[in-house]
Amino acid sequence: MADTRPVPPHPQDSWLKKLGPGLITGAADDDPSGIATYSQAGAQFGFNMLWTVLFTYPLMVGIQIVSARIGRVSGHGLATNIRRHYPAWLLYAVVGLLLIANTINIAADVAAMGEALTLIVGGPAQVYAVAFGVVSLLLQVFIPYRRYVRILKWLTLALLAYMATAFVIHIPWSQVLISALRPQLSWKPEYVTTVVAVFGTTISPYLFFWQASQEVEDQLADPHARPLLKAPQQAGSNLRRIRIDTWVGMGFSNLVAFFIILTTAVTLNRHGITDIQTSAQAATALRPLAGEFAFMLFSAGIIGTGLLAIPVLAGSSAYAMAGAFKWKNSLERKPKNAKQFYAIIAVSTLIGIALGFTAIDPIKALYWSAVINGVISVPIMVVMMLMAARADVMGPFVISRALKIVGWLATLMMLAAVLAMLASF
Repeated sequence: MADTRPVPPHPQDSWLKKLGPGLITGAADDDPSGIATYSQAGAQFGFNMLWTVLFTYPLMVGIQIVSARIGRVSGHGLATNIRRHYPAWLLYAVVGLLLIANTINIAADVAAMGEALTLIVGGPAQVYAVAFGVVSLLLQVFIPYRRYVRILKWLTLALLAYMATAFVIHIPWSQVLISALRPQLSWKPEYVTTVVAVFGTTISPYLFFWQASQEVEDQLADPHARPLLKAPQQAGSNLRRIRIDTWVGMGFSNLVAFFIILTTAVTLNRHGITDIQTSAQAATALRPLAGEFAFMLFSAGIIGTGLLAIPVLAGSSAYAMAGAFKWKNSLERKPKNAKQFYAIIAVSTLIGIALGFTAIDPIKALYWSAVINGVISVPIMVVMMLMAARADVMGPFVISRALKIVGWLATLMMLAAVLAMLASF
C-alpha cells in the first residue's frame, strides 16, 4: 500500500546538500584513466576533439537520470531490478564483466595516483599506490554512508585543478570556440578510435550502477523517505532533485573533460607531443611547456580524482554483486552486517592493488577494460531503457517521451561506438 504521509520539509537544506549521487557520479567519471584518455585526445588531435564532450553531455545526462529514477522509484539498485525482470544469464554475464572491468580500472587508477605523487615529492610509486588503495578501502569499510558521502562531495573539488590549469596558460579562445562548434572531422582509424575511447570513458556501466544505488542509499538514510512506488507524494521534489543533481554532476564532469583536452591541446599538441599513454605522462609532458604551477595542479588532480573514483568503482561492483545474489548491502551498514558486500569491495580493491606488482601491462589492461565496458554498456542501457518504460517496474513514474528519446540516442551512440571499436580491430 502506498504511503500517503506528508514528507516534512527541509528548508534548511543547502544546494550542496541537495547535490549528491549525480555530482559524485559525474566527478568519478574523470578518474585517472579517464584523464589519460582525454589527455591523449587533446595531445593527438588538438581542438578537434573538444566537440566530443559537448556532444555526449545531454546523452550522458539522459541515461544517468534513467538509472537514478529506477533506483529512487523502485527502492532497489539496477542489479536487483535486472534479477527480478530479466533472465539470470544476462544478469550474471553483465555483473561478472563489470566486476572484471572495474577491478582492472582500479589497478590503473591506483598506479596513476602513485606515479603522480612520485612526480610531486619523489619516492616509490608502488608504495604510494598501495597506500592510496588501502586508505580508500578503509574509508569505505569503516565510515558510515552519511559521513562518507560528505567526504566524496569535497573530493569533487579536486577536479577544479584541471580548470585552473587551463587558466595559467595562454589559450586562443576564439579558435577554441570555432573548433569546438565546427571541428575538422576525420574517418582515419586513429581518429575514430579516439572518439570511441572518449565516448566509452564518458558513458560507463559502473556509473549506472553507482548512481542508482546511491539514490537507494539516500532514501534509506532519510527516515521520512520511501521508494516512490510506496510514497508517490514524494515524487515531485525527488524527481526534480534528481534532474538538477544529474545535470550539474554530468556538467561538472564534461566541463573538466573539456578543460583537460583543451590544456593538452594548447601545450602538448602544439609542441608535437602526440603520444600520451597515462595521466602521469601527461603531467610530466606539461611541466616544461606550461610551467611548474600547471604541472603541480595537474598532478594533484590525478590523486584527488583517484581517491574519488576508486570507491565508486569498487562500490558499484559490490552493489551489482549484492543485487545479483540477494546479499545485504549498504555503505551505512557495519561490515559484520553486510559481509559479502564489503568482501567484494575489499577483494576488488586489493586485487587492483596487486595487479600493480605483476607483469601485466597496465596500458593494455586499461585498454581491455575499456573494451569490456563498451561492450557491456549497450545491453545494460537497453535493459535500463526498457525497464524505465515498464509500468510493472516504474508504476506511474515511467519515463517521459523526451527522456526516452535522449536515452535511446545515448544507447544507439554507444552501440555505434562499440561497432566502430570492433571494426578497428
